[in-house]
Amino acid sequence: MKVVITHRIGPGFVEELRESFPEVEFRTAYTPEEQVREIPDAEVQFGLITQEALEAARKLRWFHFVGIGFDHILTNAPGLVESDVVMTNARETHVIAMSDHALAMVLAFAHCLPDLVEDRRARNWDTNKYFGRMTELAGTTMGILAMGDIGKGVAQRAAGFDMEVYGVDVVPMEPPPGVREVWGPDRLDEMLGISDWFVVTAPLVESTRGLIDAGRLARLKRGAHLIVISRGGIVDEDALAEAIRSGHVGGAALDATDPEPPVQESPLWDLPNVIISPHVSADSPQMWQRRREIFKENLRRYLAGEPLKFVCDKARGY
Repeated sequence: MKVVITHRIGPGFVEELRESFPEVEFRTAYTPEEQVREIPDAEVQFGLITQEALEAARKLRWFHFVGIGFDHILTNAPGLVESDVVMTNARETHVIAMSDHALAMVLAFAHCLPDLVEDRRARNWDTNKYFGRMTELAGTTMGILAMGDIGKGVAQRAAGFDMEVYGVDVVPMEPPPGVREVWGPDRLDEMLGISDWFVVTAPLVESTRGLIDAGRLARLKRGAHLIVISRGGIVDEDALAEAIRSGHVGGAALDATDPEPPVQESPLWDLPNVIISPHVSADSPQMWQRRREIFKENLRRYLAGEPLKFVCDKARGY
């Protein structure tokens, strides 16, 4: 059986696979051209996939996406949705680092870290500047858009700071630990109105694209901070910049934008109460190791004829 590896996931990984599964032929294909060349007789592909490669595939039965949110995979290979190819992803591998990052951004705004860093650079010691500006998190309210793995991880950490946590999700559920209530999308506006911290952890699908537009930003509690750690395209970034300039939104931390990076003319680059990170909130060594282990476990299951972990719903997009 042949497996094509299309994503570099750390030194020695391909050699590790060959040692663990000596009966399998592993071939690397790190460019689109190499994918098209290697995939025709492959049964499994790991990493990324293009439409051209998919059309060249004759034996492909299983595609394992190296990451989690796969909207861009379906954009690059739209034929995957209607195909018989089973798709899995690396769920749960990213939760710890991304949840930590979300709380790091909350703490950064609560304790004026951007201003403190700038004052340090300027060798400026100004105690009066910070008089009454430090925010205690206890008793503040966090709203989380989507209570999946990341949303639950963020909620758990926020509850550790004695915050009131609410979630909105399309899937009815009992509130996870640390969450007071989980509402349906029909109560999103209500959650926006009570949120001091609003965290976007939703996937980018048709129903979430542009969901947080100018109208919804206006419904956000005045002075609230917005944190995006899942996907750009859910929040209207031009409207967000205007809401921050007007003072209605207190600030924003964006680990994902649309496009990535934001265009040079984007006002978000220059607004003082905006933190932009280059989509790296999950990028810990532990996360990459967990992704390697998930593929190895799923490959073991595939060879043994056992059910695969983390099978994706290609039509729903998550």
